[in-house]
Amino acid sequence: MVDTNVLISLLVFSSEKMNQMMECIFLKHRLVLSSYIVEELKEVVKRKFPNKIGVIDSLLAKMSYEYVYTPDLIDETLFEIRDVKDYPVLYTAILEDVDILVTGDRDFGEVKVEKPKIMIPSEFVRKYC
Repeated sequence: MVDTNVLISLLVFSSEKMNQMMECIFLKHRLVLSSYIVEELKEVVKRKFPNKIGVIDSLLAKMSYEYVYTPDLIDETLFEIRDVKDYPVLYTAILEDVDILVTGDRDFGEVKVEKPKIMIPSEFVRKYC
């Protein structure tokens, strides 16, 4: 699973390293995106990068991924995280038994969970690509 900030980086600040990471994910792994991440992506891009709104559908249509639902009612006792908006991301990853969550958000680094393994993009590339 990749977090919203990774998708935004891919969409807005595209780089060769990000493209290589995504290619590696598509070829060697199975990408999982949650309904929460997709909706958050749309909201953030609409607010911060309105000229990129049209690119979201194109990006998502080109990508191969498993789409999973983030429930509205979630168990908020599984772990603690500073930013409550990050809770549904990790909660869904746990619920869907995701192996790795790739994120650039440092708040996830403070969370203690057995699974998924939480990694920043460069760490994922170094270890799995």
